[in-house]
Amino acid sequence: MKESLDKKKQIKKVQGKKIIPKPPKFNIMWVYGIVILIILGVQFFMSSNNARLITYQKFENEMLKAGDVEKLIAYKQEDLVVAEVYIKKDRLSEDKYKDLKDRNNFSLSGNNPQYYFTDGSFESLQNRLKESQKDFTDDQKVPLSYESRTSPFSSLFWSFIVPIGIFVVVWIFIMRRMGGGAGGGAGGQLFNIGKSKATLFDKESQVSITFSDVAGLEEAKQEVMEIVDFLKNPQKYTNLGGKIPKGALLVGSPGTGKTLMAKAVAGEAQVPFFSLSGSDFVEMFVGVGASRVRDLFKQAKDKAPCIIFIDEIDAIGRARGKNSMVGGNDERENTLNQLLVEMDGFGTDSGIIIMAATNRPDVLDSALLRPGRFDRQISIDKPDLVGREQIFKVHLQPLKLAEGVDPKKLSAQTPGFAGAEIANVCNEAALIAARRNKEAVDMQDFQDAVDRVIGGLEKKNKIISPEEKKIVAYHEAGHAIAGWFLEHADPLVKVSIVPRGVAALGYAQYLPKEQFLYTTEQLTDGMCMTMGGRVAEDITFGKISTGAQNDLERITKLAYAMVTVYGMSDKVGNVSFNDQGSEYNFNKPYSEKTSELIDSEVRVLISDIYIKTKELLIEKKVGLEALAVKLLEKEILYQSDLEEILGKRPFDNRTTYDEFVNGKEGGDQGIIAENIHPEPVGDSTEPLKASKTSK
Repeated sequence: MKESLDKKKQIKKVQGKKIIPKPPKFNIMWVYGIVILIILGVQFFMSSNNARLITYQKFENEMLKAGDVEKLIAYKQEDLVVAEVYIKKDRLSEDKYKDLKDRNNFSLSGNNPQYYFTDGSFESLQNRLKESQKDFTDDQKVPLSYESRTSPFSSLFWSFIVPIGIFVVVWIFIMRRMGGGAGGGAGGQLFNIGKSKATLFDKESQVSITFSDVAGLEEAKQEVMEIVDFLKNPQKYTNLGGKIPKGALLVGSPGTGKTLMAKAVAGEAQVPFFSLSGSDFVEMFVGVGASRVRDLFKQAKDKAPCIIFIDEIDAIGRARGKNSMVGGNDERENTLNQLLVEMDGFGTDSGIIIMAATNRPDVLDSALLRPGRFDRQISIDKPDLVGREQIFKVHLQPLKLAEGVDPKKLSAQTPGFAGAEIANVCNEAALIAARRNKEAVDMQDFQDAVDRVIGGLEKKNKIISPEEKKIVAYHEAGHAIAGWFLEHADPLVKVSIVPRGVAALGYAQYLPKEQFLYTTEQLTDGMCMTMGGRVAEDITFGKISTGAQNDLERITKLAYAMVTVYGMSDKVGNVSFNDQGSEYNFNKPYSEKTSELIDSEVRVLISDIYIKTKELLIEKKVGLEALAVKLLEKEILYQSDLEEILGKRPFDNRTTYDEFVNGKEGGDQGIIAENIHPEPVGDSTEPLKASKTSK
């Protein structure tokens, strides 16, 4: 009862006051409409024509013969000719023209005709005037002129309404773009250029990829899944006094699945997910990058708890102070500074987790990598045997497979392959099977697909002279002999002289044992195997060709790595010059004398490799000749062919494939990966690859 009385009192108070209605909201479209109406009205009055219709007889008797006509203007209108009559201004004051005064006051122009009449044609009008003025002198005759005119509305439409309409449409379009109206996304308008370009994934636009689609990265996946669990069940961790990590940096080689992992997080997390790349912050205008960072985190705070994913963060996260101009304004550094403040600054709020991905962690700023910003650095490496098997199982699911396709064998035959390369192999195998009109994809298709990924497209129709083909055969036989009779070299399982790709006239493939540490003997034997092609040409033909270009490049690179990185030279000593400081520092971290010593040691090392390989091939020249002849005959040889020609390999080295698949001595004749060495720990150089004979 008391509440009802209070309500009545409040109503009376409101009723006692003078309620002022809110004025309608101002709309600039009304201004546009008023301006257009004013312009149209002015144009109408300026172009208005109040002429009276008269007959030709009245024109002739009352005006023409009286000498009141100043001029006549005729024009075509539909099927008639209209003649406009202009009366002399000094005669308009006469009584017979009294009715014209009021009518002409409506016109803002004094140059309009007063009367008009019609005729059938220009010839008829001209003849009638000539007859009417036959008694006139030349000075008394009224001039008749002809004009080409359109209808008044058509003239008004094309000369006035259409240009004004185009101007209004363009103006409205510009204003809507400036004001952020429809038709331009965030950041697309002129005044929204500082808005974030992040794509938002939430319940309405959910990603279909989940953690079940990510295989071969169990440790990294466990770390990322824990981040998702933080957001789903935060009390589970905060009850014990822990804090949710603010950021996670995904680090790995290209193609290992960093972006795929982020997509899985977006699909699994039941929170908003902002996705963008590092280059989205970059703009030619000063201050735009920092503005976009601020706008991104403003949106994220409104949606918290949420996740922000920045792909290729090295685009804005490079170390500051490198190669900057004195007095210049580095837009990238400003963007990075704003990002650092937003991630862990004075007014930072919780509830936002930052994820980023890069394959160049060495160039990132140290302030970006410290705990409190990126608390976790999750390494996503190339998968091992078990990981590759799991990845193959994921990518084999949509394929129609024949019997005998074993993911375990495929994983063992593709060491060093990343997830993207495995996906490419599966897709190529399906395309090859379809090209051959098969009902299902079999192992031969997968082996050909690996060949296609490693060496390129097979070119059997490539025209090669017999002399060149013979050189290629002996070159590849030299690789095979050196790899077969060197203890620490990887056993060769396939050699081919069929051209592939752009520059490869032949290639040899090996099946290495997966390991992370290499001894000096293993590296030198691998270099001897790579040098085998050049040495075979020398001892067989007494001359060398350009076919060893690819081999020499890799030998030189590995030799310099042994001397300057791994400390495997007695004269240079146990030093490593791998870390050369700034990426923009082009100065060598050693003296010119040391540089000369390094060059000398590399030359001595490669010379010793050449001598060792030459002694081996001279000793096994019979086998070299037999292998080359067989290659010229069959073009492709497998491990069983080598055992038939050269005998069983004299070393009891079991490959990873033997241990993982067969569990016995002896390898399979499958196709292997191009990389014969995974990248050693701390090595910044590329490992040796499958030997190819270049053009």
